[in-house]
Amino acid sequence: MTSILDTTKPVRAGEELDIPKLEAYLLEHLPGSKGPLVVEQFPGGASNLTYLLKLGDQELVLRRPPFGNRVKSAHDMGREYKVLSKLCKVYAPAPQPLVYCEDESVLGAPFYCMERRHGVVLRRKLPEGLKLDPETLARLNRAFIDNLVAFHHIDYAAAGLADLGKPEGYVARQVGGWIKRYEACKTSEVADMEFLKDWLPANMPPEVAGTLVHNDYKFDNIMLDPSDLTKIVAVLDWEMCTLGDPLMDLGTVLAYWVEPKDGPALLMHAFGPTAMPGSMTRRELADYYGQKSGYDTSNVLFYYAFGLYKTAVIVQQIYARYVQGFTKDERFAQFDKTVAALSQEAARAVNEGTL
Repeated sequence: MTSILDTTKPVRAGEELDIPKLEAYLLEHLPGSKGPLVVEQFPGGASNLTYLLKLGDQELVLRRPPFGNRVKSAHDMGREYKVLSKLCKVYAPAPQPLVYCEDESVLGAPFYCMERRHGVVLRRKLPEGLKLDPETLARLNRAFIDNLVAFHHIDYAAAGLADLGKPEGYVARQVGGWIKRYEACKTSEVADMEFLKDWLPANMPPEVAGTLVHNDYKFDNIMLDPSDLTKIVAVLDWEMCTLGDPLMDLGTVLAYWVEPKDGPALLMHAFGPTAMPGSMTRRELADYYGQKSGYDTSNVLFYYAFGLYKTAVIVQQIYARYVQGFTKDERFAQFDKTVAALSQEAARAVNEGTL
């Protein structure tokens, strides 16, 4: 089964780390560690950068902000480290962080290292050699949502995370904040994004609860047990975790959940096997979440539209960095088309009143 495990590649051009400085720092701050240091990069992800460090016989995962980052609050390594340091004690899928460095003279930005976990990550294209039959995929869908429900029911105060955010007014702050982020990174006018900018503030529903919110929960941010693909062994990318309305997480899940009936542009946006036989539809997923969580999902259309808008803004931020030359990663060259496709789907859902 090793062929389907998540693997690394050589570090992308322009995203290299200063190995001598990093090795010296780690040897000083990780007792008992030994060199030499070898650095590789995980190819997935388009926001924070993730590297595999081989320090002697020890393996670590390093997270740092993207090069050219101008939105400090969106890439707060200290905050991500704090979340994981407490969450890993009460939520098994959260990896344990090991060291945090705020000294920018080491790598040019704050970073942290955490334990490495091994498993299968499902992205747009399944790992070579992996087959998912409809029954297994149906069980995985349920496990995927069950895990999110369990996360939303964590007693965050008992976990020491009560100061992570302010649940009250979360939806309004998110809507206003993401609209501002979009205005700051626009590279052209997109009619559907302008429509959503007006529609979302005018249609905010009452908040249903105050819980931990992951804010980027999708298939390529979870890791599966290779011997049982319905068992989640890790949840990754905690950079946006906060306290707020759990249905905002559901909206993000739905925004990434493409169906066979969706157009080619949306199908290209797939983050996992959501359009394969055996997978739930968006409607079925929303209903299942509501049944398992006990939360009222009658206003799920708003959360879906916002999830698509937020995702489009994230994609636009990355595209703007590419346009400005802060990254040479050619994966980002066509991201403007993704922004158009996501906002078009949100406008369709709003106008038709259906997921």
